[in-house]
Amino acid sequence: MPVLNSAAQMKEEISEWRRALHRNPELMFDVGQTAAFVAGKLAEFGCDEIVQGLGRTGVVGLIRGRGGNGPTIGLRADMDALPIHETTGKPWTSANPGRMHACGHDGHTSMLLGAARHLCETRNFRGAVAVIFQPAEEGGGGGREMVKDGLMDRFAIGEVYGMHNLPGLPVGRFAIRKGPIMASTDEFTVTVRGRGSHAALPHAAIDPVVTGSAIVTALQTIAARNTDPLDSAVVSVTKFHAGDAYNVISETAELAGTVRTLRPATRDLVERRIREIVNGVAAAHGAEAEIDYDRNYPVTVNHPEQTGRAAEAAAAVAGKAAIDTETPPLMAGEDFSYMLEARPGAFIFIGNGETAGLHHPAYDFNDDVIPYGVSYWTALAESLLA
Repeated sequence: MPVLNSAAQMKEEISEWRRALHRNPELMFDVGQTAAFVAGKLAEFGCDEIVQGLGRTGVVGLIRGRGGNGPTIGLRADMDALPIHETTGKPWTSANPGRMHACGHDGHTSMLLGAARHLCETRNFRGAVAVIFQPAEEGGGGGREMVKDGLMDRFAIGEVYGMHNLPGLPVGRFAIRKGPIMASTDEFTVTVRGRGSHAALPHAAIDPVVTGSAIVTALQTIAARNTDPLDSAVVSVTKFHAGDAYNVISETAELAGTVRTLRPATRDLVERRIREIVNGVAAAHGAEAEIDYDRNYPVTVNHPEQTGRAAEAAAAVAGKAAIDTETPPLMAGEDFSYMLEARPGAFIFIGNGETAGLHHPAYDFNDDVIPYGVSYWTALAESLLA
């Protein structure tokens, strides 16, 4: 099936939903207004069951098909925004200063709502479709919380699928791959403890700034010299804070950053080397170091069989030539990874065209994507539940 006529006809209405959500961005689990909007639409469409407050503030709608008994599949969209000040200047610019939908979750939510409306009207499938609207993807682990709250068992979900827009990929194109498609996301904080002194008497100090700087440099050897060149690892120090005066060598310095990997073994290796390097370099400078290492989202791993099914559904909408089934993994993270640990499924990228990048203050979701996203979700549901 190509792009659905109903999806094309609904584009302007769905765009208005999207822009209304864009004007009122909410962060993390505090998505009450967005969740209420979603639940209201699902009730209006005639969903058979609507559950609110799953995973704190998530919403799930269950749509049963006309074709009799069958499995249940889950289709997931994220609802939360980012703490970024918007600079798009669009008429639907965020009305909440310092918050904006800079990752397109307003578009994801609206496209899944459009698909839910179509599926409620047609019910051209057997079994059931669970449309999942998740909070707190941006660092809060809302996907993990929904799984812990019984999402998969409560709705007897057998397979689960996710989708994210991708700037730079043309509108009407999709990208997917088997295996790791997005990275694990770990965070670390290092506190270096030295000995303070007057800046004119450095020999009396154990300088935590010099020690911290040596640690930053040494950490760069992990990806360059400890991991296989054909493997993927990112170690980025993104914060360095020390001192308050020009003429004082401080007692402490704090640095922090992120680690991204695509394999559990590499994840373990990088954490081990960070600990060894930090402690070793600190000791060499006569300082002490304390490491706080937090393992956050796991690797997002697409299951082979479900990846093939997702690619086939996308090809049915956009044509086989428009589907990249060997897209390189992204080193960004996704908490849809928790859902893929709980059930087989796949995560796909949909083209957003030549727009500003994700998490950029000038980013805006491209409404021309909407008919493709609605059609993909519908094609996937109807093909899996035929």
